[in-house]
Amino acid sequence: MAGDPLFEQGLSLMLYGMGIVAVFLTVLVILTVLMSKLLTRWFPETDKTAALVNHDDGDIEPHIVAIIQAAIDKHRARR
Repeated sequence: MAGDPLFEQGLSLMLYGMGIVAVFLTVLVILTVLMSKLLTRWFPETDKTAALVNHDDGDIEPHIVAIIQAAIDKHRARR
């Protein structure tokens, strides 16, 4: 019994399509990693940015801290 030509065409089309998608996604990941490395090389994180992330100056007003804490408590209570 010979193979059905329509089935063989469908199978080859599926394999080519999946191969193209796999190659495209691989190239996309490689380019994303490369761009990330280039950007961190050209624009390194400065101390100013790190200071914004690690903010321990204590200049946040107490009522703002209370509002943020109430929002966090309400969010955790919903879970």
